[in-house]
Amino acid sequence: MKTGFKRATAPLALFMLAASLSACGDGDAGSDSKKVTVWMYPVIADPKASAAYWDGIEKAFEKAAPGTSLTVEQQPWDNRDQKIATAFGGGKGPDVVLLTPDQIPQFSANGAIRPVDGALKDSAGKFLPATMGAMKQDGKIYGAPIYQTITTTIYNKKLLTQAGITAPPATWDEIKAAAPKLKQKGVALLDYSASNEASLNLNFYPLLWQAGGTVFAKDGKKVAFNSPEGVEALTFLTDLYKAGSVPKSSMTNTNLLADQALGKQQAAMGFSVVLADAELAAKTWGPENVVIGAPLKGPAREVAFGIPGALSVNAKSKNTAGAEKFLAFMTAPEQIKSLGKASGYFSPRTDVSVPSASPYAKQYQAALSNVSPGEPNPAARQLMGLLAPEIQAALLGKKSPKDALDDAAKVADDLLARQR
Repeated sequence: MKTGFKRATAPLALFMLAASLSACGDGDAGSDSKKVTVWMYPVIADPKASAAYWDGIEKAFEKAAPGTSLTVEQQPWDNRDQKIATAFGGGKGPDVVLLTPDQIPQFSANGAIRPVDGALKDSAGKFLPATMGAMKQDGKIYGAPIYQTITTTIYNKKLLTQAGITAPPATWDEIKAAAPKLKQKGVALLDYSASNEASLNLNFYPLLWQAGGTVFAKDGKKVAFNSPEGVEALTFLTDLYKAGSVPKSSMTNTNLLADQALGKQQAAMGFSVVLADAELAAKTWGPENVVIGAPLKGPAREVAFGIPGALSVNAKSKNTAGAEKFLAFMTAPEQIKSLGKASGYFSPRTDVSVPSASPYAKQYQAALSNVSPGEPNPAARQLMGLLAPEIQAALLGKKSPKDALDDAAKVADDLLARQR
């Protein structure tokens, strides 16, 4: 990736370093109408592999779009929302930035990003329906998906077999039936992440959706998680916890497998597990004990959480044509495949599959047909901070599931009312 000071030597290097860091901090999109600056994040975990990949993308794009200079700047995940908001709020920032569905409503609502329908005019119908739906606000597309994540259900075959369970429980009813058998063997059935720092998209919300409920009302002005379906979902969870079928360590789990009950073979299944954790489990348990299932099925539907990463365009970019060319370039099949292979993520397109050497890739690919990207709303992340402690209170028996959800809903509705 371009930095502008690779060949500088001291003391000139110090001057060039300061100038380069200043430029990265400002990210002034309008300084050069032939330049496209991108804020990218560590979607490729290995720093060296990431640098090599995006260096290659810079060269390939500049060849495909003669006269346009592309700079991909790596940014940390930490304080991501704040830094983007500050840059946009100051009328600066990159031409293009990587966003997720829960960020798009906020930045589209305040006019910080522009619609990108033009960049996807030839491909919009080729993306997963749920993925493209998450990119839209008021009928316009605000993000171009370049990769897709997915979670699904994972089982420890050894633990199930020891309890006499031959078919992995794939529904709520089957979980209820299997739980006592595992309990007799001193093993929890279902691992869960109830920490306040854990994302509800990976713990409670999938259960809510499986019960037929939603986080928000259709108009987004009030919450709906305290519906009868929401109470049913939380009751299902609290009943398992009270029976010892959800481990006590769940209260401090932050959506992790390693060093938690599932990873340590103290629980027999998890329902929001990514491919990388399935591969980690194979190393810990032995591959013969890893079973990958379809997304968990509740009373209403079979669904699992997964989100796309999408490229959005700064509304104040002075090179929107170049920015949109980059979006079209990155959403083309060749780049979808190469990024997926480098990152380990999946394709957001229905007509493109990412080659994978993982023995579990096919099961995860199949789960994409039942993926939910969550319920994008400008207050989505704030709401999680209000709801998570109430779910904890219900699990610990301090409140009934209904009272916990009703109490959270009162505060959440006040939050939404203030934002209107």
